[in-house]
Amino acid sequence: MTPRTETPLLRSVRGPADLRGLAPHELPRLAAEIREFLVDAVSRTGGHLGPNLGVVELTIALHRVFDSPRDRLLWDTGHQAYVHKLLTGRQDFSALRSRGGLSGYPSRAESDHDVIENSHASTALSYADGLARAHRLRGRTDCHAVAIIGDGALTGGMAWEALNNIAVADDLPLVIVVNDNGRSYAPTRGGLAEHLTALRTNPGYERILARGKDLLERTPVVGRPLYESLHGAKKGLKDFVAPQGLFEDLGLKYVGPVDGHDIAALETALRRARRFGGPVVVHCITSKGKGHAPAEQHEGDRFHAIGATPVAKGAPSRPSWTSVFADEIVKVGAEREDVVALTAAMREPVGLEPFAAAYPERVWDTGIAEQHTVTSAAGLALGGLHPVVALYATFLNRAFDQVLMDVALHECGVTFVLDRAGVTGNDGPSHNGMWDLGLLQLVPGLRIAAPRDGARLRRQLREALDVDSAPTVVRYPKGQVAPDVEPVATVAGMEVLARPAGRGEVLLVSVGAMAQPCLAAAEVLRGQVGVTVVDPCWVKPVNPALVELAAEHRLVVTVEDGGRAGGVGSAVAQALRDAGVPVPVRVLGLDQRFYAHGSRGEVLAEAGLTADDIAAAIAAARPDRLQEVS
Repeated sequence: MTPRTETPLLRSVRGPADLRGLAPHELPRLAAEIREFLVDAVSRTGGHLGPNLGVVELTIALHRVFDSPRDRLLWDTGHQAYVHKLLTGRQDFSALRSRGGLSGYPSRAESDHDVIENSHASTALSYADGLARAHRLRGRTDCHAVAIIGDGALTGGMAWEALNNIAVADDLPLVIVVNDNGRSYAPTRGGLAEHLTALRTNPGYERILARGKDLLERTPVVGRPLYESLHGAKKGLKDFVAPQGLFEDLGLKYVGPVDGHDIAALETALRRARRFGGPVVVHCITSKGKGHAPAEQHEGDRFHAIGATPVAKGAPSRPSWTSVFADEIVKVGAEREDVVALTAAMREPVGLEPFAAAYPERVWDTGIAEQHTVTSAAGLALGGLHPVVALYATFLNRAFDQVLMDVALHECGVTFVLDRAGVTGNDGPSHNGMWDLGLLQLVPGLRIAAPRDGARLRRQLREALDVDSAPTVVRYPKGQVAPDVEPVATVAGMEVLARPAGRGEVLLVSVGAMAQPCLAAAEVLRGQVGVTVVDPCWVKPVNPALVELAAEHRLVVTVEDGGRAGGVGSAVAQALRDAGVPVPVRVLGLDQRFYAHGSRGEVLAEAGLTADDIAAAIAAARPDRLQEVS
């Protein structure tokens, strides 16, 4: 990418060795150039802007103190790794998050400097623990594992499970860098957030940061209370502010707080941590969106991740799936006082902000803690309320056991609203919500709704909330809501979207937002093959009427933008076998693999789920010969 602003110093850095060759006085200019580059580049392509503006100096310091890839830098979460990419030789951001361009997260296919690419939060400490133990067992004394984790990710239970184990391993060469900006996607929630906020708002905080480098150079023992050094008092920083006590009570050495935008202070702290030889926490205070005024203001955190800046006005855009849910749940809240809502650090992106504004006492943001969120919802249901748990579909994977054993086993009326279900595209394999339809088929009693358009989303959300004796799920994709498609007929709760003039040969079962390509495929085949298109609306359990309808056709084709293994198509095929209906079933969906980042359309095309692909799959089955092969 050719930036609009000149960045000669940044262009001279082709890897960490070049960075370490720069003089200290050149580093502030480099940091400024990186920010100029990021604002320019990410505004063109879309991506995570705020998190990366906040870690510019920290990333520079990390690559000057540690020798990547010999030292292993692990980013939690990976959306803060853009600066890391720039400093490790990846400065072409022209196709960021697009097919063929750089991933928006660390990618092992891109560089040896990228160790992990799972963008699910709170995992890096466990990876680092395992890496450091492997280094020790293999006699590697020349390398460190360095985990960079945000205060938001520290709200996740997995992070504390890792800390519990790391703390008793005195000789692990492991450095934990806490990037403390008071936010994950939104302001960090919970007890940990209160502890860290106590530090940032303490009257002595500015004095500590101002003298941080001097204190770190003078203090002979890593983790010695800085306040004691500063004031000569008997009581140390552990009693003065919360974070040191929080980590040292676990047995972890603590360095900080360090100004996360002072490269010299950061380098001093990181060098001391590297020399220690055991697990050390380096606590850095940063500002998300640093250096870009609109991002620093956290306007609804819309600068956490931004879309590409439009270059021309086009047709008016349709509302998003998320906004339709946001509008309807507020209406439901006015009608039902028992409806409450929970989310895991994603209140705004999943559409709960309007509900929170209207009913603040009925919304809980648990931080990055999906497992706790789900079981807490079960408790709310046991207490006589109807909780709505709104998550990205990919993040429900982390709480499957809680859905199964804590909600379903107890027959709790909890409604799960899964945003970004199916193919999400440009955030890559960790964000595609392609697993829920297969995983949730395993849960007894659970019902799944897959609305095809906004009208069905509003209706099926209300239907889900009417179920108080079992969990329900309403799932929908990322992006603009599809145009409403009214049925031509209704059969026992299912909706027929199209039917041929004559006898139907193929029953095309459309799941959720796949209605549009299914209808287009039927149109392609008009006059060649008689295709009936049906939307089951509720895809789990399989509607007995769907089995009866299938028996009237010679081929059933199911289409879903979830994994083929164990998904809706598999359930339909099983239902037909159980009923003794000898009609063959062709299951179209996503192969069980990790799809590279690209647009939703590109991923669907790669998976063979365009209208033409669906039509070709039906034509290839040759309904006129189905009796020969069935």
